[in-house]
Amino acid sequence: MNPFVKGFLDGIVPPPPITVSAWSDRYRVLSSRASAESGSWRTSRVPYLKEPMDCLSVDAIDVERVVLMFGAQLGKSESGINALMYWMDVDPSSILCVAPSLDMVKRMTVQRLDPAFEETPQIKNKLPKKRSRDKSNSMFMKEFNGGLLMLTGSNSSVGLRSAPIKYLFMDEVSSFQQSVSSTSGIEEGDPCSLAEKRTTNYSNRKILMTSTPTEKDHCRIEQEFNRSDQRYYYIKSPCCGGFQVLKFGQLKWKPKEPESVEYECALCGERFTEAHKTTMLRQGKWQATKPLTRKTAGFHLSSLYSPSGWLSWQSIVEEWEIAQEAPALLRSFINTRLSETFDESYQSDIAVDSLLDKVENYLPTEIPKEVLCLVAGVDIQGGGGTKDERIECSIFGISESVVKGKEDLWLIEHLVIYGDPTQKEVWEGLDIVLDTEYDHPNGGKLKIQAMAIDSGGLATHSVYNYCRQRKTKGVIPIKGSSQRNQPIIGRGSKVDINYKGQPIKQGVSLYSIGSDTIKDELFPRIKMGKGIHFHKETTEEYFKELTGEYKQSKLNSSRRRVYQYVQKKNQAVEKLDCAVYAYAAWYYLLQRMPISKIFPYLEKKLQNYGKKQQKKAKITKNTNMPKQGYDVFNW
Repeated sequence: MNPFVKGFLDGIVPPPPITVSAWSDRYRVLSSRASAESGSWRTSRVPYLKEPMDCLSVDAIDVERVVLMFGAQLGKSESGINALMYWMDVDPSSILCVAPSLDMVKRMTVQRLDPAFEETPQIKNKLPKKRSRDKSNSMFMKEFNGGLLMLTGSNSSVGLRSAPIKYLFMDEVSSFQQSVSSTSGIEEGDPCSLAEKRTTNYSNRKILMTSTPTEKDHCRIEQEFNRSDQRYYYIKSPCCGGFQVLKFGQLKWKPKEPESVEYECALCGERFTEAHKTTMLRQGKWQATKPLTRKTAGFHLSSLYSPSGWLSWQSIVEEWEIAQEAPALLRSFINTRLSETFDESYQSDIAVDSLLDKVENYLPTEIPKEVLCLVAGVDIQGGGGTKDERIECSIFGISESVVKGKEDLWLIEHLVIYGDPTQKEVWEGLDIVLDTEYDHPNGGKLKIQAMAIDSGGLATHSVYNYCRQRKTKGVIPIKGSSQRNQPIIGRGSKVDINYKGQPIKQGVSLYSIGSDTIKDELFPRIKMGKGIHFHKETTEEYFKELTGEYKQSKLNSSRRRVYQYVQKKNQAVEKLDCAVYAYAAWYYLLQRMPISKIFPYLEKKLQNYGKKQQKKAKITKNTNMPKQGYDVFNW
């Protein structure tokens, strides 16, 4: 072709469209303020992001919605920022970015967007300089040559229903509100739907949704991924050359030695180390497991794919082992590392047979050497001549856990005192339990330091009377609350008042406890056999009652999904109630001394008790000495 003709044609024919990944490699600069690896963006560093980003390119006409269900530290938010800047440069138009809340928008703007725009000249030159009181380049709005970038939270109805937009980026959608309300309090519906409706005027729209997952069956990113073509990243095995998806279950290591971790190939059974990860990622490929529907491409990726130098397999294994000792961390691990939804009912669904296999080699009333404190939970059944009247009491020992800031629970014994709980004789039986001394293997004796008694029932005033007279022994009345996110134990409120309606100075205080909150702590421990111990004579019936409830979801009056514990049909749960109350009693002690100080204090007290007893025995060699308890808090 004549060079003059070629030059003329090059001048009138627009250049071929560039992809998001190619644009990012050419122009994107990572700021040292917002990235651990500053400098030019390299898609080769995160090869699994190339296809998701390129689906957001202007010429990717087969895809209009991209769903990223990713684990943590994989670059999903950075890929969204790349797409934003690409749209601003290549196809200037109206763009909307939505975060879970307005506060998170501010954080995103300051920590991520502004540094990215400032460090990338291709975008910096398109934005007006920041000036005070200039709304063209603010926290929530940025005007640029040919377009407008708006930022809002899922809790802002105004920001979600404004002008039409061509491009939409919704970050961490699983944390979005279920429904957004107007300033007048009117429910306007799902924030994702409201935002997407603003794109309906554009046939060539692009929508990006990213998030780590949350709760099973109620997770927005999981729902969107299930409606997509469900793509997974297949790596090439260094041992047999076959392709497979990296799964946590294939990681193998020696107990308590995370540094020994290797990956067992699911195809040939050979094992390989993380040293192959860079090559595997470079040779990997996305494969869809369902036909492309609704023009939605979905991508699932766990943190096992985190590039070398970011999050190692060893670190993932270490986190897993910690989560086994501290069950509250398990949810976060499953969500952020495995990129899987967490089943709320998982930890409350416990097989009794599995618990019988976990009993330990100590007898009832025997105090393990690790135990430094005793607490008790008391459940009241009946009163005033009703059927099956009794008092049930569980005594638990408390020891320091291998996990910093946690405790272990040891079942010492469970007792039943039969009789009418409105009568004095029954309470005298509980006095015997309260004043019992248990021999400690290190010398000295332990007594119950706190006892929590359920006051809800037919014997409320009897409970109050008993607690009032034994307040100095750490005995408190409690009332359970099944509301979500309630504290394990609240501050006491006076229930004894005089004829003027004023609290009696020496009257009894009632403590509200978060029953469901405590069960959320106990059930994972029971299921995994971590952080809770049972003596060798613990019966099947005890375990049936201990696991006599399960977690169930429902919609409340505000159409929000909530979870509550439901009693199994025809199953008593007094043993569970007693365990819950005993845990509340332990936290009653923690209100008076933080956990970082209490165990050293308890250990020192026990040692001093043994020394004092030896000294007294020498002084009063032939004297009958009364038994003396070991009073931790000098009630």
